[in-house]
Amino acid sequence: MRLGLSATVIAEKLGRHRSTIFRELRRNAFEDPQMPDLSGYYCVTANEMARERRAKLRKLARFSHVRQSVIERNMHGWSPQQIAGRMRLERHAICVSYETIYKFAYSADGQAIKLWRHLPERRARRRPRYARQRHGRRFSPELNILHRPDTVAERKQFGHWECDLIQFRKKFGKANGTSLVERLSRFAVFLRNNDRQSKPIMDGLIEVLQPLPQAARRSITFDRGTEFSEWPYLQAGIGTQTWFCDPQSPWQKGTVENTNGRVRKWLSREIDPLSITDGELKDICDRLNSTPRKCLGYRTPAEVFRKKLLAQMRRVG
Repeated sequence: MRLGLSATVIAEKLGRHRSTIFRELRRNAFEDPQMPDLSGYYCVTANEMARERRAKLRKLARFSHVRQSVIERNMHGWSPQQIAGRMRLERHAICVSYETIYKFAYSADGQAIKLWRHLPERRARRRPRYARQRHGRRFSPELNILHRPDTVAERKQFGHWECDLIQFRKKFGKANGTSLVERLSRFAVFLRNNDRQSKPIMDGLIEVLQPLPQAARRSITFDRGTEFSEWPYLQAGIGTQTWFCDPQSPWQKGTVENTNGRVRKWLSREIDPLSITDGELKDICDRLNSTPRKCLGYRTPAEVFRKKLLAQMRRVG
């Protein structure tokens, strides 16, 4: 071995057991029968050999059924974190990490089927993600989000919602969609609107929320758009408390903003909203609500919402 130091000395210097050092030498030593003088342990060569071994042992390369399951779930709209988390929740015999799935998506095999198109960011190349900058808060009157109870802000209580509009290209007119999300379960409901008049939008919210028990529709948080100016009509109709974000601060209702980003996969800005049927909207809701979420311990919004709703109904009953 071309080392200069014995394995025993190296082990003492590195603080490792001698057998570990010998095993490393045996596995990664370079041997050339024709040129024995060049044989020995070279760190660069050892690193390349280790990389080759890891590539051969990757689970998605070794187990075709796991690879196919990951591909199908990814194409169905699940993120790598959702796939990996759900596999652990379901206690699969073979699980993979979300980082492994990302690496596979951007590998030669993943690029061949353009798997990156089904990732959350849909980028052809991986980019570092930076933390979003926090904006300052502004104070305003009694319905300001600042006065919203801590049980709502900390998601400790079921029945608090966030609401926003889903906008489309101006060439399609004033038609839009209402996005309604329950904060604790992330359960989403989408409605179609012919314009931005506030009262019809509130009528749609009343129609959706009225069948629920009062404990499942405690409050809704809006931004300060004119489309939500008829909030007294909503409160009079179903008794739901309303809260409003600071001006130009949509990030304060981040749950619905995040949901709007997710639903763009199916509701692109280029789609004419008047061409979308109620059945298609329901299918999109079902698809989003049946996708596991990391923040829910990889349970689905539908599972969590159903459990919380049944618990509230048993208390009332």
